[in-house]
Amino acid sequence: MTTLSLSLPRTLRLARWNAVLLTRNRLALTYGTVLPLLPLALLLGGDRGDEALGAATIATVLTMAFVFPVFYNVLSQFVTRRDELVLKRLRTGEARDAELLTALVLPGAVIALAVALLAVPVAAAFGQDLPRNPLLYAVGALACVALYAAFAFWTAAWTRNAEAAQLTSLPVILLAIGGQISLALPDAAQRWAELTPGAALTGLVRVTWFGMADGRTSSTLDLAATWGAAAPHLAVLVAWTAVACWLAARSLHWEPRV
Repeated sequence: MTTLSLSLPRTLRLARWNAVLLTRNRLALTYGTVLPLLPLALLLGGDRGDEALGAATIATVLTMAFVFPVFYNVLSQFVTRRDELVLKRLRTGEARDAELLTALVLPGAVIALAVALLAVPVAAAFGQDLPRNPLLYAVGALACVALYAAFAFWTAAWTRNAEAAQLTSLPVILLAIGGQISLALPDAAQRWAELTPGAALTGLVRVTWFGMADGRTSSTLDLAATWGAAAPHLAVLVAWTAVACWLAARSLHWEPRV
């Protein structure tokens, strides 16, 4: 049974320990910090202020930020420490389940949110406008952190070891990147693709940053209109998060799978 209450000081101490381990893994740190920002270089080769290019590029940046430091990092760390019995030993002490899970998520979440924040001045330096609705942009980023953390714990429930995570992570990665091409699909397929997390994130970027209505390639929404236009995309993220949390709570294993 999972204990939901947590101690903030103890959670932060555990998170600091996880952050130290993450910084020692140079490959994971590079994937989490450098790789997500690389797509911004595409803005150098395009027309300054090209909103369609900007929206696609920033959606790619955010997708990589949530997939690597949040989803894949949490998945691999949880599975590795579960198999090494680290989590089992911690659970026999004072640490509660919610503290262990939150502490695993926090380092990658901080990196992903830092990338989302850093993308704003970098994109502006490359000729893009500032976000139309910064608050909604921040809310969307936080929603994606919760979603991909939930995906990580759900995926960990049926991942036997760290090596298997390279395969078991593929369905979530496909959901993340497949939705980015939803606008290019036929109408019938597009309606289904828009229900994926990747399409929801892309839609949020288009609305909250560029004020683009669905299917449009230029700004048409003012600040007030972005709230209503963003609601369906946020609803998709919340629905996926609820389902992933429910499935993870039902099937999460704290000891090695046999």
